[in-house]
Amino acid sequence: MEEVNIPLEEKNDGLGKIEIAPEVLEIISGITVSEIEGVYAMQGSFKSGVNELLGRSSHNKGIHLNTDEHGLSVDVYCYLKYGVSVPNVALKMQTKIKEQIFFMSELEVNMVNVHVLGLVTPREIEKEKMNFNKGLEERV
Repeated sequence: MEEVNIPLEEKNDGLGKIEIAPEVLEIISGITVSEIEGVYAMQGSFKSGVNELLGRSSHNKGIHLNTDEHGLSVDVYCYLKYGVSVPNVALKMQTKIKEQIFFMSELEVNMVNVHVLGLVTPREIEKEKMNFNKGLEERV
């Protein structure tokens, strides 16, 4: 499917048009979600995993944008920390994504669908940190 830029409403006649690539809105959403307490990680793809190994962050991973006759919708695929209130964290994601996209682009988001793929326990987080540190030590 070909990505089509999203045109913004023209405010000044004669100045030209403004379009935003869908990836920009995905990045806005991804950064917004990463700043919410209780979110552990976003679902990644093979490409985003390779990018992270190369030291590049992929702020749009786990975010899928859709535009159709109903308007703009965002799907968020994430893992939450064990012990958080799933409904509260999901509601905060929905609210913040809508706010940030509107603030940064003046585009209205009709729907934000949050897909919680799993919960990550403190033990799993600690194990992952140990593996990461071990990998760093092996590089040096």
